[in-house]
Amino acid sequence: MAVKQSAPSPQVSPARRRRITILGVTIDDLTEGEVIAQADALIAAGGPHQLVTVNPEFVIEAQANPTFRAALADADIATADGFGLILAARYLGMPLRGRVTGVELTRQLAGLCADRGYRMFLLGAAPGVAAEAAAALQAMYPGLIIAGTFAGSPQERHEPFLRQLIAAARPDVLLVAYGHPQQDLWIARNQPALQVPLAIGVGGTFDYLSGRVPRAPAPIRRIGLEWAYRLARQPSRWRRIMNAVPRFAWRVIAQGSRASRQPNRHPEV
Repeated sequence: MAVKQSAPSPQVSPARRRRITILGVTIDDLTEGEVIAQADALIAAGGPHQLVTVNPEFVIEAQANPTFRAALADADIATADGFGLILAARYLGMPLRGRVTGVELTRQLAGLCADRGYRMFLLGAAPGVAAEAAAALQAMYPGLIIAGTFAGSPQERHEPFLRQLIAAARPDVLLVAYGHPQQDLWIARNQPALQVPLAIGVGGTFDYLSGRVPRAPAPIRRIGLEWAYRLARQPSRWRRIMNAVPRFAWRVIAQGSRASRQPNRHPEV
């Protein structure tokens, strides 16, 4: 259901904002409704702002990629996308209240944009996928204004053209689906020139919305086994998934063990 102008979700004041850090990556403890309310406020305030949807792969990448780590740290909002982050935060003693996944966030933002009259631009994925995802969102929210769609490329040599294209479309929300870390680094590099009120890296969201890639059934998502479902559907992802899931779990356990051996100190969470 779209967010209504007459009853927006409650905002979280800066004084009440709670952030935790898992293996050096900061994450906001926000519910889905609070993220939408904050996104609404950022859009109304004008740009540029960046939102990142963090999962265990982000955290592992950030360990070896200082530029990506800095982009995550500089983001205005960092949501907990991966279920592994929920388990890690609980294990380390500072539980998060819930996940905010890229797919659900995109759907809720589309509803917000439809209600507020905000313009949305979809950038990335394979040719034609962004347009199909945009059509699916407009079917859910008939008032949604799609300012444009384009596949493009995250390579820096293409950026001048993409900046011109996006600037001419005048979006309020820019969704970028180049996968991490490219999408988030692309936003960080280009937002100073684009000044889009809210830009978000959304990974494979366009593939799911377009129907080209089936999403894991709700029961599987609830128990955090989406990675196993993706592996079964797309065996080619095994190296990427196995690189992130076991390595992330091991490092979180090691971090918790080190913290537990230090008296009067909380674990780095």
